[in-house]
Amino acid sequence: MRMINHHPGRVSATLLGLLPFLLIMLVYSLASQERLAENPNDKLLPGLEQMTAAVERMAFQEDRRSGDYLMVQDTTASLARLGMGVGIAALLALVVGILNGVLPLVRANLAPLVSALSMVPPLAILPILFIVFGLGELSKVMLIVIGTAPIMMRDVAQRVRELPGEQLIKIQTLGANSWQVITRMALPQVLPRLIDAVRLSLGPAWLFLIAAEAIASTEGLGYRIFLVRRYLAMDVILPYVIWITILAIVIDQCLRLTNRRLFPWYNAGGH
Repeated sequence: MRMINHHPGRVSATLLGLLPFLLIMLVYSLASQERLAENPNDKLLPGLEQMTAAVERMAFQEDRRSGDYLMVQDTTASLARLGMGVGIAALLALVVGILNGVLPLVRANLAPLVSALSMVPPLAILPILFIVFGLGELSKVMLIVIGTAPIMMRDVAQRVRELPGEQLIKIQTLGANSWQVITRMALPQVLPRLIDAVRLSLGPAWLFLIAAEAIASTEGLGYRIFLVRRYLAMDVILPYVIWITILAIVIDQCLRLTNRRLFPWYNAGGH
């Protein structure tokens, strides 16, 4: 049998998916044991006990200075910024993307601007955001919006333009006006695609969030990582990185399941 025709079963696929993670853990464990055997105080590759102790200290013990559970506080702050930024970006993408896709006059007016904004490196304008919006929450949220909204706008507009032309002809033949074309034809078919666009934007959104928190913040996952790096506290940094990865995976899977639950017709096509 040709390899291209060999499809693993559910159990086999799960095991194959876990294999790279297990190999990474094995390699790290062996390297950590070797370094700690030479130097028990080595900070570069902390062992499992060191990282477990750090997580317990950061997540389950009150900070002596502030009285807060630092990991919980950082997670709450980062998720609030991420949710607000991605939410605003998704709303803008939905409105502007549909208008660009459906209305030729709007597309002629806004499409060049959206294309230009999507090419601007968001981190390059971070100092401008701090100058304009200050060092508070608004600048961090705006960085996420500016970094993700234009790409999602272009994606939504492209999805609208890919809708079958027969649908547009039929709905207009039945007497629909522009508003009805948008709300009854374009919007229902674009919403599941918007969720896919949000999922694809989560990676860049996390990047912009952590960059903003690292530069100007007093709490947050990115802030904590860059704060402890001066002490070479890899026992804190690595668990934080793993925690961010877990959060990103959980959010992505929640969006995927929401998409499947709300729009089964869309996912039935193999999306």
